[in-house]
Amino acid sequence: MNKNLPEHHPSEEVDLGQLFNLIGNAFNRLFAFIGSIFKTIFSVFIYTLKAFIVNFKIILITMVLAGVLGYVLDKVKPTSYTSTMLVKPYFESKYQLITNINYFNALIENEDYKTLSTLFEISEEEVQNIGEFDIQPGPETENERILQYENFLKNVDSVRAQNISYDDFVENRSIYSSDFFEISVTALKKDIFPKLEDGLNNSFTNFYSLKKMKKRDSLIAIQKANILEQIAQVDSLQKIYIKVLEDESQSKPTEFSIGGEGFSLSKDKTNTKEYELLNTEMKLRDQLKQLEEKKIEEDVFFDVISSFQDVGNRTSEWYQKYTLIFPAIAFVLLCMVYLSRKTITYVTNYEA
Repeated sequence: MNKNLPEHHPSEEVDLGQLFNLIGNAFNRLFAFIGSIFKTIFSVFIYTLKAFIVNFKIILITMVLAGVLGYVLDKVKPTSYTSTMLVKPYFESKYQLITNINYFNALIENEDYKTLSTLFEISEEEVQNIGEFDIQPGPETENERILQYENFLKNVDSVRAQNISYDDFVENRSIYSSDFFEISVTALKKDIFPKLEDGLNNSFTNFYSLKKMKKRDSLIAIQKANILEQIAQVDSLQKIYIKVLEDESQSKPTEFSIGGEGFSLSKDKTNTKEYELLNTEMKLRDQLKQLEEKKIEEDVFFDVISSFQDVGNRTSEWYQKYTLIFPAIAFVLLCMVYLSRKTITYVTNYEA
């Protein structure tokens, strides 16, 4: 018989059995933990549902009374109206506009109607109907945002630009990044909005924008003078070339014959560049036209894209309706009272 047969060690079998027992116990604890979570969620749901069922009449009566009270207040409170205007500022006047909008709201909050009356040139009685001013970035297309992103990358070093994605750029833009702005006004008088436009229009005027506009006009004047000088030089060259061509056309070639063959002796015609000069003149005149158009288009601090309506729209935000707000507040208060009573009862009856 072979004496080299492997020997079985009882200790190895015991270790393997203990390992399986440990794994089994771990799974049992895991399943028990998951089961306890579901049991807790179910218990919370049942206790909550029980509280609603037991106190159903109280909850229903309280919320109905709160809804009726909110409805009455909605009917009694004055109706508010809102209207918007869309503007496009130039020469960085948007900074002054946003500052002035905040200033107007501060005057309303402090009830300084005399100053507001002076700014908007309307009576103090009408000014008291103004509720709030608001300014938000105007509408813009995806292409406009992409162009802004590309212009932003041009002004940032290449290393840092690699770490700024388009989504990050759009998300982190401030209100000052927009080219268009939507100004909203809330008031208690529905036809007051057109009277506010003159006061808002004056909000764009400031020394910085005025200085920037004058600087722009000076640069345009210098560029215009340079272009006109270049056009005059092109005209002079054209006249010279025309004179050369006229002289060449009047000179007669000398002809002679050798061995029966005729030859012509004449000066080579000058290689003129009338076409290139004409193109240059057209480009210069096009640049001059663009300068004139830019000065005409941006000769003010802002453009009104759309004005205020003659009659504002009624505000109908859900958070301004007492019919919805009061029942919600009543329900929250009932829940707080119920939880407070249960907590007090538990603490009172608790024994360590």
